[in-house]
Amino acid sequence: MYKNYKVIKTQDLADINSLGTLLVHEKSQAKVLLIQNDDENKMFCIGFRTPPYDDTGLPHILEHSVLCGSRKFPVKEPFVELMKSSLNTFLNAMTFPDKTCYPVASCNDKDFANLMDVYMDAVLYPNIHTNEKIFRQEGWHYELENVDGEITYNGVVYNEMKGAFSSPDEILGRESLNGLFPDTEYGVESGGNPDAIPSLSYEDFTNFHKKYYHPSNSYIIIYGNADMEERLAWLDKEYLSAFDAIKIDSELHVQKPFKKMIEKEVEYPVSAQQGLENKTYISYNVAMPAGVSVVESWGLNIVTQVLLEAAGAPLKEALLKEKIGEVINGSYESSILQPVLGISADNANVSDKDRFVLTIEKNLKEIIEKKIDRKALQASINRAEFKLREADYGGMSKGLIYALSCLDTWLYNDNDPFSTLELTKIFDELKANLETSFYEDLIQKYILDNTHKTLVVVKPSLEVQAKKEAELKAKLASYKDSLTKEQVEEIVKQTIELKEYQASPDTKENLDTIPLLKKEDLSYDVIPLSNIESNVEGVKVLHHDIATNGIGYVRLLFNALNIEDKYLPYLGIFRTMLGSLDTKNHTYQTLEQDI
Repeated sequence: MYKNYKVIKTQDLADINSLGTLLVHEKSQAKVLLIQNDDENKMFCIGFRTPPYDDTGLPHILEHSVLCGSRKFPVKEPFVELMKSSLNTFLNAMTFPDKTCYPVASCNDKDFANLMDVYMDAVLYPNIHTNEKIFRQEGWHYELENVDGEITYNGVVYNEMKGAFSSPDEILGRESLNGLFPDTEYGVESGGNPDAIPSLSYEDFTNFHKKYYHPSNSYIIIYGNADMEERLAWLDKEYLSAFDAIKIDSELHVQKPFKKMIEKEVEYPVSAQQGLENKTYISYNVAMPAGVSVVESWGLNIVTQVLLEAAGAPLKEALLKEKIGEVINGSYESSILQPVLGISADNANVSDKDRFVLTIEKNLKEIIEKKIDRKALQASINRAEFKLREADYGGMSKGLIYALSCLDTWLYNDNDPFSTLELTKIFDELKANLETSFYEDLIQKYILDNTHKTLVVVKPSLEVQAKKEAELKAKLASYKDSLTKEQVEEIVKQTIELKEYQASPDTKENLDTIPLLKKEDLSYDVIPLSNIESNVEGVKVLHHDIATNGIGYVRLLFNALNIEDKYLPYLGIFRTMLGSLDTKNHTYQTLEQDI
């Protein structure tokens, strides 16, 4: 059926009304996943396993740079031009700690084909190998406008990460992940550390692309009601058949577990006006072993929600009662080789760190002994299942969410990428486990008995920013002093040339390469609406008979015409508070659980 592709597996994905097919392209060994259904909003994504080996931000800079012109589409910003006529519903690129993804989505068949073409050409044939200015623009460069001026660093990713490295939340999240995996790819910053980014050479940058951006290292996903046979034939003819299979070492490594918790303290900048009191961020982090099952992973997610996020969450309440921080958060990250569970306290003090650990572990032991409230677990399971079945992700393509979910297992040499989409199977097991000690056992095994932990303290400093800026200024001044007159003039020349390149418009010849939709490419078919009107006990009812993946929606509307004008400003507050207050028969916690 699919010429030049070998079908590995086909599976009915009833929970998302789809048919899943796992294939491999025979010549290039590109891995391909089809999720076929009736969704008009078609999605295409090509991803690569891109393990970083240092803090220079190679994957992040490359993600930016491949989108700056390619072999077939040599304009400087093809996606800006494409947006002028595209009907895309999603167009972006994403750098993760271990992968880089390029997803697009559209409801229009011709537009979808155009987007696929631009993306495939961008990732496989970018202009970065012939135009060093792209690297300097998107990554970093020395900037010097005249020979007597002050030399600085500049670059899109460099400036972006400077901002990220000054935010305490960003620092806490990064140190929490990196600190758990000091000997693996997850121990470095895939986005780039501003201190390390300027050590990245153009040669290392282009070599990273040559090594990892090959179909043999790719994960391709097509979702929706696209003509899969036609799309695969096009992929083979236009791109994949040009590549022979090669062996690429992009393996992700498991961290040897710690024998005891490791502590780490880092600083972030604050002003004198902000002060130091109650400005510390603390995080308790636990790394899971590789190979945690999908159901166990979901169980840990549910436990995190119940203990730390839901109304009346017991561990959160215990930490707040101890006055450790003003905001308590819980997180569970499963989109990496070894999942991570984190508990954080914002606006705390360094002196709170020991009580923070003690309170967490003491209360977890008590929670296990007393058993987790089954009603709270049931509510959290239902909430999670509802969200997945509804699949309302705002501006995100539903197909992209499913694609990223498949990569949670597929990326790690797993030939069963569909396991994360078997919602009924997953949630039936989670519900059945309510009758057992499954959830308490997860806490005992993966948190209390687990020594692979870090305690990260991000504390405020009045001096750290000024100190870093002074050190950077001195370093750059020293570098300039070490240069010859000719070398200084060369940097000025490169600065001017880069600015001229950025300011110059694309030629008409290059602009004409961008595929534009024509009037005949547009569909005039209107999606039919179901709007059945009836009368039930004197009340007008509108029924919309459409597919909702097993969810029933009821919306009640009350006539507000008789409310006095002076009360109208309070209606919004009243509506917001309903469901968040104690009632005659319920506290607000039990009310939320029942809902």
